[in-house]
Amino acid sequence: MDQGDVMAGLPMKWVAVAGIGALAVVGATLALSGNGDTPAPEAVDTARGAVLYAENCASCHGAKLEGQPDWRSPGPDGVMPAPPHDRTGHTWHHGDGMLFDYTKLGGAETLKRMGVTGVKSGMPGFGDSLTDAEIRDILAFIKSTWPQREQELQQQRTLAEETKGT
Repeated sequence: MDQGDVMAGLPMKWVAVAGIGALAVVGATLALSGNGDTPAPEAVDTARGAVLYAENCASCHGAKLEGQPDWRSPGPDGVMPAPPHDRTGHTWHHGDGMLFDYTKLGGAETLKRMGVTGVKSGMPGFGDSLTDAEIRDILAFIKSTWPQREQELQQQRTLAEETKGT
């Protein structure tokens, strides 16, 4: 017996209830996933993020998230050095969406999309070499190293960013 035969034998009100239930699940999934441009949050793996950070980020941002020397001043080529990702840097000053875009698209593209001019970022985009889940794992690892105060402030910035986006 196929699904059509089963549905044909049910009273119409139960078919309607099943349809409404399915729509509610789809609606809840879409609501939880944001505006449709961003995938729904998924579980992150900070241990995997630490490994991926070491493989992809530490060469510029430091094995201990310390960044490059004089990271606040452009180098001779006008490019900003890699900032620290520990509490002494400014990573925690930004919401999750901006951090994700900066990592996936790179600094130049993200700044361009934000309308920021006059800043030359050396941050490459990792969208071709890391999956979205891997990027989220790296960011979760970085955030896990911050003291509670910085984590809370960064969460507030994420909420403000999400509110502004809607």
